[in-house]
Amino acid sequence: MKKSNLKKLTALITATLAIVLVLAGCGKKQSADSELVTPKTLTVGLEGTYAPYAYRQNGKLQGFEVELGQQMAKKMGLKAKFIPPTKWDSLIAGLGAKKFDVVLNNITVTPERKKQFIFSTPYIYSKSALILPKNSKITSVDQIKGKTFPEGTGTENSIQAKKFGGANVIPSETFQNTVALISQGRAQGTINSREAFLSWAKDNPKNNLKTMNISTDKIAASEIAAMFNKNSPKLRTKANKALKELRADGTLARLSKKYFTADITQK
Repeated sequence: MKKSNLKKLTALITATLAIVLVLAGCGKKQSADSELVTPKTLTVGLEGTYAPYAYRQNGKLQGFEVELGQQMAKKMGLKAKFIPPTKWDSLIAGLGAKKFDVVLNNITVTPERKKQFIFSTPYIYSKSALILPKNSKITSVDQIKGKTFPEGTGTENSIQAKKFGGANVIPSETFQNTVALISQGRAQGTINSREAFLSWAKDNPKNNLKTMNISTDKIAASEIAAMFNKNSPKLRTKANKALKELRADGTLARLSKKYFTADITQK
């Protein structure tokens, strides 16, 4: 082969490799974008009925997880879009069907859920409490056998209420409905997060309920995290980076104190 032809062949190979590398790079970018339901948008599924995590006030959606979703999306270079109201079982089905990119709904990370979905690093460490009438004789979670406990369908609280002493669990899809049932004497208590009750009690100072912390020996602090479809690993990685930055710059602590009066984002 002539020297001139060899040079031409070498140049052609080099150019071809460059094109392949460029296309490969583009392919990676497209792959990451393809994990989104809508381009440049983080579509967030939540119920929007559980203060102070996400709820409506004067028709406007707000709460800890609403602001968290907005701040996460901003760090990820995306715009946040929320899709409420959606019941819990619809959230699970919707995420599996790629109607949402992520679910932010005070979700506890459990081994069972890990079989179906992937999770971000935790952004809340939630401790469980008994919520009871002020005149209740119950002093321990071991004394709830046969007691009527309203709980969200399929939630960790529902599982725990049945596990400890065999409470008679009835469905209650909102925290407001749950505390109303207890206040009216139609239920004897509930297991729920200490944080949710403290926030509710702040807005309802004349309530007739009390809270009693459950020992972490009985129920360990729950890790609350964002839930993703298993087909969205790159999106989960970006979300983890955003959460790390939000923790480092104090945003997580600030939002926690705003909605819970204390920092519940630490172990």
